[in-house]
Amino acid sequence: MKSLIVTAVLSVAALASAEIKPLMAGEPIPAATLKTADGTDFELQEAIAKHPTILIFYRGGWCPYCNRHLAALQELDPQLRELGYQIIAISPDRPSELAKSTDAGHLTYTLLSDSSMEAASAFGLAFTVDDATIEKYKGYNIDLEAASGESHHKLPVPAVFIVGTDGVIDFAHANEDYKKRIEPDVLLSAAKAAQ
Repeated sequence: MKSLIVTAVLSVAALASAEIKPLMAGEPIPAATLKTADGTDFELQEAIAKHPTILIFYRGGWCPYCNRHLAALQELDPQLRELGYQIIAISPDRPSELAKSTDAGHLTYTLLSDSSMEAASAFGLAFTVDDATIEKYKGYNIDLEAASGESHHKLPVPAVFIVGTDGVIDFAHANEDYKKRIEPDVLLSAAKAAQ
């Protein structure tokens, strides 16, 4: 049993949204079957039972803020591995889109597809993108349906969870402002404190 459970950090904006109710520290993670880049089923709880996990939810490989965050995690990956952690990053991108992010960012950790948004919903992170934003995205050549292969128009609030092998969340950070991500040094400190 851990001697410390790190408290969750959540922005005021996230608390204001009716759709967003992220899981918090001390809560168990839900069962989730995701897909790997080659379309193979991936059981999240089984993977987490093997190693403490830094679990990331991001908007997709089309998002420049997400790509910067994924790159920062790649730089942090060796230190997290030394502490015994694995990194798993989940997005609504369909499996075939995941390889683009892995290759472009030279990522060595696991990227998974939640194109149905079932996992993001179970973690309390899914929200529906409004029509005006969908049209705005099209002006930037961002097609949510093409990225996910689905027509639900849902995205996750970017989030980071530190989860022990017992499946219980030790630390949670979610912020509805997709431009604001947890700083690498803060994540590393939280990972050390959660051991």
